[in-house]
Amino acid sequence: MSDQSAGRPAGSELRGDCGSCFGLCCVALPFAASADFALDKPAGKPCPNLRDDHRCGIHARLRQKGFTGCTVYDCFGAGQKVSQVTFGGQDWRGAPGERARRMFEVFPLVRQLHELLWYLSEALTLPAARPVHAELRRALDRTEQLTLLPPEELAALDVGAHRQEVNVLLLRTSELARAGTPGGRGRRKDRRGADLIGARLKGADLRGASLRGAYLIAADLTGADLRGADLIGADLRDANLTDADLTGAFFLTQPQLNAARGSAGTRLPKSVARPAHWTARG
Repeated sequence: MSDQSAGRPAGSELRGDCGSCFGLCCVALPFAASADFALDKPAGKPCPNLRDDHRCGIHARLRQKGFTGCTVYDCFGAGQKVSQVTFGGQDWRGAPGERARRMFEVFPLVRQLHELLWYLSEALTLPAARPVHAELRRALDRTEQLTLLPPEELAALDVGAHRQEVNVLLLRTSELARAGTPGGRGRRKDRRGADLIGARLKGADLRGASLRGAYLIAADLTGADLRGADLIGADLRDANLTDADLTGAFFLTQPQLNAARGSAGTRLPKSVARPAHWTARG
């Protein structure tokens, strides 16, 4: 669904491959008529724009047709994992009923696990996190093993509990990485979960800041210095990142970036790609 799928720190298994998926995000997930979606759709019902070949009939015109939410979504490769591995290439269209229901049930769970794989993979690229690399590798291996469970075991899995365990490691990784951020007062700022909706942060020094889960919806971050900041779970919908410097920012995902506004002058980490819809000046 997303505008971009390139640039991730891990391999292709953590990049959405729509050609190997049975359009699961377009069927399994619900959405409501809003600024992000042009209509209501319950979970388990195919989007009317989904073609018989599992491709989107309006993919090139999603934003114009009112489906912006589709352009910022990314399954982190969970779609092809569930389609080709968990269910061995068995299409939900040819197996309505229990198998289709189970496929739609486990897809969001595997998507959460793949997102964790993305974070763990990136954590292992951070030199400052070397003291916890062994633990991160074990957590990565364990998470990958969970994604390979059969459908019945996946459906019964407490993904929330596993996320909490992994989050302890990711928090430690964040502390180590941010401690090494050169200069700036931002590294001493803990803005976890902060309400920064519409905040005026133009030119702000946020180097090494923790913005985990912060609400930055429509915030003005024009020219802000976000080098070495932790952006895991930060809500960047409609945030203005024009000319901002996110070099070295970590745990930033492509969906977060796709939901924001930016420009050719926005400096990005190598782990993400510049969204196609960004204009020259945001």
